[in-house]
Amino acid sequence: MVNKVILIGNVGMDPEVRAMEGGTKVARVRLATTERYRDRQSNETKEHTEWHTITLWRGLADVVDRYVRKGSQIYVEGRLRTREWTDQQGNKRYSTEILADTMNLLGRRAEGGQVADNTGTYTAAPQVAVPTPQPAAQPVAQPVQPAAVPAEDPDDLPF
Repeated sequence: MVNKVILIGNVGMDPEVRAMEGGTKVARVRLATTERYRDRQSNETKEHTEWHTITLWRGLADVVDRYVRKGSQIYVEGRLRTREWTDQQGNKRYSTEILADTMNLLGRRAEGGQVADNTGTYTAAPQVAVPTPQPAAQPVAQPVQPAAVPAEDPDDLPF
């Protein structure tokens, strides 16, 4: 089964960032996505804006805290999560949010009119280092011409 959400939108207000009791950071971002479509009857272009609540944990929350502000454009990949709680009047309430796994800063204009150059991909999962392949020991039978030996590039792995 698949539970995956991909959004590109604009942040509607400065993010809420807090630290949990154990020191773990969590950030909440309100993201607006807007669809534009043409109304066939009136031949007008119309817009529909949808608001999403994005929750980011740990390292992603730290990136949000440092770089994301109202008006920032971001790309988010994550999964839907619905929470249930009881309000002060005893009514059951539900809210659906996106738990972010990946976030890209898309580099919209920052304050002061300068283009933000802090674009990049941030993921919730830790990056796994790929070990550099070690050449196997081979008996020295004949000299090898340097042009005949392919360069081993750890970034050029087949996966």
